[in-house]
Amino acid sequence: MRVLLVEDEQPLARYIAAGLRRHGCAVDIAADGQSALEKVDLVPYDVVVLDRDLPVVHGDTVCRRVAERGTARVLMLTASGAVEDRVDGLALGADDYLGKPFAFTELVARVRALGRRGGPARPPVLRAAGVLLDPARRTAERAGRLLSLTPKEFGVLEQLLAADGAVVSAETLLDKVWDEHADPFTNAVRITVGTLRRKLGDPPVIHTVTGAGYRIGP
Repeated sequence: MRVLLVEDEQPLARYIAAGLRRHGCAVDIAADGQSALEKVDLVPYDVVVLDRDLPVVHGDTVCRRVAERGTARVLMLTASGAVEDRVDGLALGADDYLGKPFAFTELVARVRALGRRGGPARPPVLRAAGVLLDPARRTAERAGRLLSLTPKEFGVLEQLLAADGAVVSAETLLDKVWDEHADPFTNAVRITVGTLRRKLGDPPVIHTVTGAGYRIGP
């Protein structure tokens, strides 16, 4: 899942981004509203986590612009938890609203819920070819054997399982699992798929479709 975090308090931004990355999200950071709008114009984000009180361009304006584009879900963060502020935020086009301070586990749960709303409905636990992945619990197993996966391996496996047998291109995996600092010419996807295959074991369940990408299945 590709997430844009818009937060001008840098220590908080680093903390939130690090936590979301540990949960398998690819996170880009913008420190002001103008930078956020420029990034949204370039990248198809699944979720925008948006602080309301931003410099340069106010968070309300960013929220309205993102909502008008209709390409990403918006989770608005604010220091005020008053009902009136929540109503205002939702009226601007936010899909969800979370007051500061917040429990990080709740933030992760809300981001994942919004990510699921951005595409076709999918079950909370993903299964195929004897592989089971639970995004909420951050667990993956094959035939009852628990897998020890890195965040990138987990993210790739989640994207392949969510595709339900369809081919997922290396470009899509790079876009959804890595962040804006990833080199578009990197072989990171190929290497990660290779290590993931080894951890999944035999018989192989991740198949390369020449010139197209990867799919998971028998």
